[in-house]
Amino acid sequence: MADTQQADRRAEQKATRLAKQISTFAKAHGGAEGQIAYIGERGARIVLVGQDGRWGDLVAPSHDVAEKAVKKAGITVHESFDGEFAARVETGRYEWKRMAGLQIGG
Repeated sequence: MADTQQADRRAEQKATRLAKQISTFAKAHGGAEGQIAYIGERGARIVLVGQDGRWGDLVAPSHDVAEKAVKKAGITVHESFDGEFAARVETGRYEWKRMAGLQIGG
């Protein structure tokens, strides 16, 4: 029982830390929306897109923790990363160079 309570407390603390990071990102970029994606045993990825088109991501240890974090941060969460939401992402030189490098073995 004590182990379960400790695990719950750690998950809550992680969600709170992630929510602060999400809120900081949102404040810096005129607001933000997100999408949560499973990444296997590693947990869940929270992709954030600011109102200015800048983007970032965070990793939560579980989908449940990710959901708690975005709820605490108060951002809109999309079911998928497509359509109008994805179109708002502005990619820069770094992202294009990185994507090309992955395709040509770099």
